[in-house]
Amino acid sequence: MPIVIASYNIHRCVGGDGRFDPARVRRVIEELDADVVALQEVETRAEGGLDLLESLAGLGYQAIAGPTLFRENAHYGNALLSRLPVRAQRLHDLSVDGREPRGAIEVSLGAGSAVLRVVATHFGLAPWERRAQARRVLDLMNQAQAALEVLLGDLNEWFLWGRPLRWLHRAFAQTPAPRTWPARFPVFALDRLWARPRSALCALERHDSPAARTASDHLPLRAELAFERGGLSS
Repeated sequence: MPIVIASYNIHRCVGGDGRFDPARVRRVIEELDADVVALQEVETRAEGGLDLLESLAGLGYQAIAGPTLFRENAHYGNALLSRLPVRAQRLHDLSVDGREPRGAIEVSLGAGSAVLRVVATHFGLAPWERRAQARRVLDLMNQAQAALEVLLGDLNEWFLWGRPLRWLHRAFAQTPAPRTWPARFPVFALDRLWARPRSALCALERHDSPAARTASDHLPLRAELAFERGGLSS
């Protein structure tokens, strides 16, 4: 049976039509039917009672928040949803001076008798900022080993031959890069996913549905990872 993992920049639940609609985002996440979902641009507001992660509890997920911006009545940043048991979790600061704070969520998940290690992130907009963040993530990935490791998220990398992508392809082996932005007419592959070992990645595609085209300015990525009874395949 496969493990399904997805990455989705939900754009504060504001769709391409400029309308704020958390129900549409929830619908897209239901469509993905993934075991693990990395989310970016997640906002929680005290006023009005908006807590998107809490609202997703009915889908059977454990939610891990990774906020990077804090205000008096709200916080904003990354999140990770998992139907697999969470064995360990850790937040990492990838912020660069003078730029918007950025971070990564690292989790170890139970997958049969094996461990699935996931690092979910959202890189910055400036090229030199993304280079610094890519170096930090690569250092992080080299600090531990698991039967299967996945790095995913919105890398904001517009340049196909930019150094961050070249470094990550070298560390993980090159993977498909479906175009995910803008959602209605995707031109750029801003959202990325790598798996190590590469042979574990069975399928990787963008999730393109009527709901996904309107719920956010990004389309989600959806991947299937090889899984065998008793552990991950080699």
